[in-house]
Amino acid sequence: MAFGQYVNLDFDQIKTSIKDYLRSNTNFTDYDFEGSNLSIIIDALAYNTYTTAYNTNMAANECFLDSSTLRENVVALARNIGYVPRSRRSSRARVSFTIDGLLDTSTLTLNSGIVCNGAGENTSFIFCIPEDITIPVTNGVSEFNNIEIYEGSFITQTFTVDTSLFNQRYILDNSFIDTSTIKVKVKPSSESTSSVTYQQIDNIVGVTSTSNSYLLQEIEDERYELIFGDNVIGKKLLNNNEVTVSYIVSEGKDGNGASEFSFVGNITNQDGGSINSDLIGLVTTDEKSRDGDEIESISSIKYYAPRIYSSQYRAVTASDYESVLGYIYPNVESVTAFGGEEMSPPRFGKVFISVKPRNGDFLSDQTKRELVQKLKSYAVAGIVPEFIDLKYLYVELTTNPYYNPSLNDDPNNLKTGVSNALTQYSRSIDVNKFGGRFKYSKAVSLIDSIDASITSNITLVTIRRNLKAVLGQFAQYEVCYGNMFHTQESSYNVVSTGFTIEGVTGTVYLADEVINREKGRIFFFTYNEGGTPSIVKKNAGTVDYMTGEVLIDTVNILSTVIANGVVEIQAIPHSNDIVGLRDLYVKFDMTNTTINMISDLIASGENTSGSRFVHTHSYYTPTYTRKSNSPVSTTAAAVLPSTASSTATTTTSGTYSSPTTSSTSSTSSSSSSSSSSGYGY
Repeated sequence: MAFGQYVNLDFDQIKTSIKDYLRSNTNFTDYDFEGSNLSIIIDALAYNTYTTAYNTNMAANECFLDSSTLRENVVALARNIGYVPRSRRSSRARVSFTIDGLLDTSTLTLNSGIVCNGAGENTSFIFCIPEDITIPVTNGVSEFNNIEIYEGSFITQTFTVDTSLFNQRYILDNSFIDTSTIKVKVKPSSESTSSVTYQQIDNIVGVTSTSNSYLLQEIEDERYELIFGDNVIGKKLLNNNEVTVSYIVSEGKDGNGASEFSFVGNITNQDGGSINSDLIGLVTTDEKSRDGDEIESISSIKYYAPRIYSSQYRAVTASDYESVLGYIYPNVESVTAFGGEEMSPPRFGKVFISVKPRNGDFLSDQTKRELVQKLKSYAVAGIVPEFIDLKYLYVELTTNPYYNPSLNDDPNNLKTGVSNALTQYSRSIDVNKFGGRFKYSKAVSLIDSIDASITSNITLVTIRRNLKAVLGQFAQYEVCYGNMFHTQESSYNVVSTGFTIEGVTGTVYLADEVINREKGRIFFFTYNEGGTPSIVKKNAGTVDYMTGEVLIDTVNILSTVIANGVVEIQAIPHSNDIVGLRDLYVKFDMTNTTINMISDLIASGENTSGSRFVHTHSYYTPTYTRKSNSPVSTTAAAVLPSTASSTATTTTSGTYSSPTTSSTSSTSSSSSSSSSSGYGY
């Protein structure tokens, strides 16, 4: 039966099409389809057609990477272009402990498997090592220093090769495996005492017919299968070979943050005898557990698989480095990479990478070293990857929402609603990333839409960077904002929180003085609330309003009002839309955002003439010093007249400009500062 061309496959539309077809037959011209038993048959036909169409559509969707929804299908499609999704990752920590009182002992071996119990927040985890660690004993003392341990359970699985089986598979039984901990050893037979270690490969480049290697692929239920060679690509396993696979099954990111460890492992001497546990000292934590993560999500697979395929596992362009890094390091929230030729002055032969991890604000030095080593197998020869700490560019608001008290007489409830809405926006994809952008119109419209009683709002934007001072040392500093500054006043467009410097009594602040439209100078001054600023150093640095760059000349900062040696420096942006360039990570700071609810007397009818209407300044009114809600320094608060409030409950994250010691020449100081603190945008 030939219906017309379908434009819709809804149930009712299919049913109507069947009726129209039957009416075209003279035997059913005047038939009552709704009231007859034939309507049941038509319903059954329409339902069958609808179900078939739905299943066909879903099956077709699962054939393409972009539209597939089932993990098994997404993984299989990614496999076709050579992409293996990241597994769950064990949280890793570093610990040390000492064993003394050892007599007639030359070496000690920390056996693979369970090593420590690690205490986290309201729970504990087992930590293991995937391989034995052997160290010498000197004068009866043995020190296990900086041992890396992995959260999870240590599992060993054995396979016996049987070539009589048509298609023998080597499937690891457990889900939630950290594939980076997989160790594969092959023995000629179960009775053999020697074994050969096989290495996992990502691609077949350089693999010969004698290579002891294997491939890994994810299969159903988030399990994994090992694939060995065929004497063409990799060495083929022989009959009765015994394959031993060890790995760690992890809890993923739940294991992050463990900082207290107790030893529960097994240590043996050179003869295989166990060591008395009383000889083992306390376990000290060198680095608390970090970098644990869940298995790669479906959306992440869809994003990275085609990008890794396009780069062919080679990092050539900056975008290649971003894709490859997201592939080899699962704990990436946001990443940016750029060539050294973009810097001022240029640094050819280098690519600079900045990463915001999901758990924490910065990468540890150990993680940076590990990633540099991993990137070497992807990078082009002669190009040196270098990791730099991300730099937070904070966006702060002072918003004044007007509300109609006739519609809502609870300003505190409205204020809470505005705060919750802005907090939600601060977590959106617009900000909190490299290349992020704070969109002023969205924030303003969001405030207006909180409640029908809000009639309008006047919202001002400021931007801030945190300068981490090297206390007690002479240093120069560079702080880059990557956004043009607005200079509505002749001075105090750029202001800071307090600090003390050598040779000056009392709290010192910095501010700018405009020289011309593009340039200004930084000066230091002291100030008491309600008084007049007293300048203590007129030429303390420079400010470039066009590029948003503050340079502070050589100074010895002794202490700061804000905790952790931080000086907060705020500026007025030329545009209310704030953009994060290169290694600047845009972060909307609710801690230092101010909300002032104002009653709209005109809208409420209380003062329709507007004579008592409260006008709010639409432009930022400069102050001498910055008012901050960041925690006050416990060492400085007692001696410094602080302008900072101590009411904040959360510590402002520290993205700091890196100082350059003044002992270097002016040329090298500028170069070093530019490479670590900011660049000419």
